Amino acid sequence: MAFALTPEREKKVDEILSRYPTTRAALLPLLWLCQEQNGWISPEVIDFVAARLSLSTAQVKGVVTFYTMLFDKPVGENVVWVCRTLACDLRGGKAIQEHLEHRLGCHAGETSKDGKFTLLKAECLAACGQAPMVQINDLYYENLDVEKLDRILDEIAASTKGKEAAR
Repeated sequence: MAFALTPEREKKVDEILSRYPTTRAALLPLLWLCQEQNGWISPEVIDFVAARLSLSTAQVKGVVTFYTMLFDKPVGENVVWVCRTLACDLRGGKAIQEHLEHRLGCHAGETSKDGKFTLLKAECLAACGQAPMVQINDLYYENLDVEKLDRILDEIAASTKGKEAAR
């Protein structure tokens, strides 16, 4: 089935395209907009973006597979990035990741059975002074311990908000 943006997002595409001297320069913002609607960059989204920007599907797929912020397979309603740099590790980052794996029932790179969370590892989330930390969707949660993390996850899991509400 062919992918299409909502009329509201199509207006955003026009705004995005007006900001750039070439259509190729709008590739990342357009991919981000499509992922916001679709949840991930499917082959249909790649075809849509390539046609919309007069690029080859190979050019678009090359960008999608390069950037970790773009998902080339379905992800859960909420994406949890665990920072695994030395600063976070020294302050409990590994324990945070292990707790998340146990609680969510999946390993890094996988999605929980209920589809609420995808767990991913990040090389650095640039919050070394507030380690350990995770990023959930677009928000940082810093100076974590297991109890604080559990409260955050409980709130998110109970919420109807998250990525689905943004679509």
